[in-house]
Parts: sequence; structure tokens; C-alpha cells
Amino acid sequence: MKAAIGLLEMKSIARGITAADEMVKAADVKLLQAMPVCPGKFIALVAGDVGAVQSSIKAGMARAADQVIDTLILPNVHRSVFPALSGTNAIEKIRSLGIVETYSVASAITAADVAAKAASVDLLEVRLARGLGGKSFFLLSGEVSAVKSSINAAVQKLQEDGFYAGAEFIAAPHKDLLAALN
Repeated sequence: MKAAIGLLEMKSIARGITAADEMVKAADVKLLQAMPVCPGKFIALVAGDVGAVQSSIKAGMARAADQVIDTLILPNVHRSVFPALSGTNAIEKIRSLGIVETYSVASAITAADVAAKAASVDLLEVRLARGLGGKSFFLLSGEVSAVKSSINAAVQKLQEDGFYAGAEFIAAPHKDLLAALN
């Protein structure tokens, strides 16, 4: 069971690729994403039990050395975060839509986890920095009050950490908008 997420963000694509390789060789983790992101950075995202994720991040940091920008180890991740990271959450009906935008990759994952734990909502997607100028965002759905509560919890966390870029709410999104977002 994947209980933790680890992220290493680096300012070198070449070093990022070699660090990602070290990360998966160092511990029993699943490599969720290893990719260049804007603006010219590289992220490696792993999942596994907390100890394995910690070992993986430590190995990646040793390999990446002075190229590390940011790291994240998030234990006890809400189960809906994993499919949202790959955009594979199959939600049958989107009642209301929350959009939360962040200034960093790590803050988006953390805020999505906070939002998912704050109320009964469905995370639709967590989009990480690719083609976004280094920003990230996530989408969530549910009953109006639950989505608003989740957005508020995420915004509070992001404001505390200094990574809040914006948040919006749509009570009843049009079906054409939902189709276009996929």
C-alpha cells in the first residue's frame, strides 16, 4: 500500500534523470513521475511506505547535490491523491468544481492532500508545472459546501507557506467546460 509520496525538484534535467534512477534503485518505491517541467526543471515523484520514500529521497538528494531546489516527503497521503496525480480519477458526476492554483509542485501536492482530508470531495486531477510556467493546480468536485470547505483548508495551508496563487469555485460547471478540461 502506498502510504507516502516523495518529491525531488531539481534545476538540472540531466542530473534529475540520474537522480530519479538512484531514487528507484535505493528503495522499494514506485516512480510515479519523472519529467522535465517549466521553467527547465526536473521532478521525480515516488510513492511507497514512509521509510522507503525517505530512503529514496535521501539517495536522490545525494545524487542531485547542488541541483536540488525542493523536496517533499508527505506521509499518510489521502488515497485520492494518487489517481489525481495521473489524472485517472473516474468521477461519474461533477456537481461543483473547485480550482486551486499554487506557485510550486510540492505545494500543490500538499494542498491537494489537505483539501481531500478536509471534507468529502473527489480530487479530479493534480497537474504539476508542465507547461504552466512552474505553477501547479488541482481540481476537485463534490457538494457545494464540501468543495468550499476543502478550498478554504487548502488556501489556508498555501497562504501559511507562501505558495498561494489563486482559487476559484464554480457551483454548476457547464458540461462543455468539463469536457475541455479532460
